[in-house]
Amino acid sequence: MRISTQQYFESSTAKYQSNYSSLIKAQEQTTSGVRVQTAGDDPVAAARLLMLQQQKDMLAQSNGNISTLKNAFASEESVLSGIQDALQKASEVALAAGNIGISDADRKAHADTIGAIQDQVLALLNTKDANGNYMFSGSKTDTPPYSLNNDGTYTYQGDETPLTLRVAENLSMSMGDTAKTILEGSGNTGRTQTTRVLTPPDVDDYKVTVSAGLITAGTTSSFASGQPYSLKFISSTQYTVTDSTGKDVTSEIQGNGTFDATKEGASTVNLRGVKFDIGFNLGEGVLPGTPSDDLVKDREFTLALKPDAFSVSRTPSNASTAQLTGGAVTDQAAYASTFPNSGVVVKFGAGGAYNVYAQPYTADSKAIASDTLATGATSITVAGVEYGVTSDPAEGDSFTIGATSSKNENVLDTLSHLRKVLETPADGNPAAQKELKDVVARSIGNLANSKIQIDQVRGSIGARGKALDTQADQNSSLGIANDSTMNDLGNIDLAEASINLSLQQTMLQASQLAFVKISQLSLFNKM
Repeated sequence: MRISTQQYFESSTAKYQSNYSSLIKAQEQTTSGVRVQTAGDDPVAAARLLMLQQQKDMLAQSNGNISTLKNAFASEESVLSGIQDALQKASEVALAAGNIGISDADRKAHADTIGAIQDQVLALLNTKDANGNYMFSGSKTDTPPYSLNNDGTYTYQGDETPLTLRVAENLSMSMGDTAKTILEGSGNTGRTQTTRVLTPPDVDDYKVTVSAGLITAGTTSSFASGQPYSLKFISSTQYTVTDSTGKDVTSEIQGNGTFDATKEGASTVNLRGVKFDIGFNLGEGVLPGTPSDDLVKDREFTLALKPDAFSVSRTPSNASTAQLTGGAVTDQAAYASTFPNSGVVVKFGAGGAYNVYAQPYTADSKAIASDTLATGATSITVAGVEYGVTSDPAEGDSFTIGATSSKNENVLDTLSHLRKVLETPADGNPAAQKELKDVVARSIGNLANSKIQIDQVRGSIGARGKALDTQADQNSSLGIANDSTMNDLGNIDLAEASINLSLQQTMLQASQLAFVKISQLSLFNKM
């Protein structure tokens, strides 16, 4: 076969360039240790390496998030420890303040201490993290968790959605807890109240008292099923208790209705998970020789759960001057099943027709109840709760209704109530002394519940910390396996690379020698 000189030179140049490129590639691979430098080197391996690199980047982000979470947990743990220490101090002050031997001046000093603790706890709850975000407001990181109301109570302003960070491909973990989780979940031990049954013009002389009651059985209490109860004294050592249907339930109480007010612990009424204490103060204003039975007999007290409180606000743009007032539960079943925890919005249409919506209200909200208010009506029932109506609402009027349950009480409100009662003079005032005793007892119980709640949150932090350690170990193992696979796919074997480099060098040299020799051939050399 004959080829032209030009064809030979072009063919030799192409072959030389190919061998030279192979040599350069072999040198680069040997120098860098990387086999797959472009997708063209090994398309299948390149695609797999891209996936592995993405996984490696995700692992790096997850490990960074784990470090962030650990720092957040450490900060939260420190704050909660400070709150617990403050509440422990408050409990000690409350115990001291409840001593019957101290004066109003002593209680005022204790009130100042409680006020300082109250400010300290509020400041701790409103702590900011290193980024300037409020730690306990949930996703509302620019809003302080709690604000002080004009009546001395506190309102939670955050939400119930804690921030989360991803720590694995399909696992995220919350950065912390909301203040509502920490404080609002603790049960209120003072959910009951007692009222002396009086016939006008009689007034309470407080010679016989029954405490407001303390919840002792928590969620197992069956007190609500029979309330309100009537406790009636038969004598200075006996009483009977009947439920709301008139059924005698005295036999359910230890002692079967007998008590001894002269002995500590012998005058306690434990009724269906609620503890009441009977107190006597028969000495003052009593004629000498008057039998104690005559002073106690037939005194009657009502024992009941504290009713929920309702707040109503009218929309400023309402066309009428109508207002909804008060609020009393008239249908417990309807209230329990219909009234949402977030509250309701009542919107009026034509002819007194109105719809009830759960808060927050939007244009797409669906009514949970509907009815019509008669012209001139003085009351309206919404979700089992009856309110007063000052005048006929106009079409388009709306009202927002919120409910506050006594089931839970945040510790800031507990401290506020305790401080107020300690500031109120009680010396020589039986009514104030009873209120003092009830509030102090309730506060001690609520402070204990709050400390238990915080303990549970701290335990949760510890559990999440251990879960982070486990996940960090898993991420580390996955990272090692990832690196090993990437090394196998993308890197070279140095021995093999060295052999390949020598081969490419030899091939290049051979092509050079062949070109030189063949290019010198000519027919003239054969003549």
